[in-house]
Amino acid sequence: MRFSINFPKRPIFFFLCSLPLVSCGTQQLKSSDFTEAFAFTKGIEGPAVDGKGNLYAVNFKEEGTIGIVNAKGKGRIFLKLPNNSVGNGIRFDRAGNMFVADYVSHTVYKVPKGTNTPLVWVREPKMNQPNDLVVVADGTLYLSDPDWKNKNGKLWMVNPEKNVVLLEDNMGTTNGLEVDPSGKFLYVNESVQRTIWRYQIMENGRLFDKTRFMTFPDFGLDGMRCDEKGNLYITRHGKGTVLIVSPDKEIIKEVDLKGKKPSNITFGGKNGRTCYVTMADRGCFEQFRAPYKGAYFRKE
Repeated sequence: MRFSINFPKRPIFFFLCSLPLVSCGTQQLKSSDFTEAFAFTKGIEGPAVDGKGNLYAVNFKEEGTIGIVNAKGKGRIFLKLPNNSVGNGIRFDRAGNMFVADYVSHTVYKVPKGTNTPLVWVREPKMNQPNDLVVVADGTLYLSDPDWKNKNGKLWMVNPEKNVVLLEDNMGTTNGLEVDPSGKFLYVNESVQRTIWRYQIMENGRLFDKTRFMTFPDFGLDGMRCDEKGNLYITRHGKGTVLIVSPDKEIIKEVDLKGKKPSNITFGGKNGRTCYVTMADRGCFEQFRAPYKGAYFRKE
């Protein structure tokens, strides 16, 4: 995600102050550096872990690349996107194929497992700039699509047959999104409006029963991921924290980071309980130990 926001000083609905703090049964969560500062550019985004435990993110050393980072935090260029494309979100499907949202050319690339060759999966000129994405069990993709200039956005679906479907238009600045472990609910946040929405997912991938999950009084929202219990991990851009919230909206913990501009988060490590956070202001990964493993963490 790329954005710069001057937040207006006006009343906004706020649900957090009335939510109880619950214990997750762990020691204090602390963030530490996983890679050196500015190994990536300030456009670092889209963290994802493959079945072998390799960690990926966009813009390693230069824009338009995807970097791969080993277990010791050492990175290298994995691939360079074609046609001056610049990636944002990255996700793996259950077969181990990589999908990359390219915000420059309105494209989603597929990188088949075992290769480093990006192939055009879909290209949709009507998109503003595909941002984050999630891949569900049957191969369906959901894409956030913000228009930062006009402070609005869209939500798209791409089914396994590569049909591109506009699910909702005229939203706020759609950014982070995630599907819960049951596969029944999709979370989508709007960064400028500081709101998270939750939808139910129908069998055909369409959405219904849109409800407001949370709204915040300050700071931005960026990437989100779920752990195996369905708790939502929300990166608070500008605040420098990751907020962990239960499906019932109970605040479990807020993790302080070293930087102030976390752009996204993923799960990895030996047992899927290490959270890797991309830091836009530091060009690096920070890490902390999570209470539970990631919902979509898999080892080959």
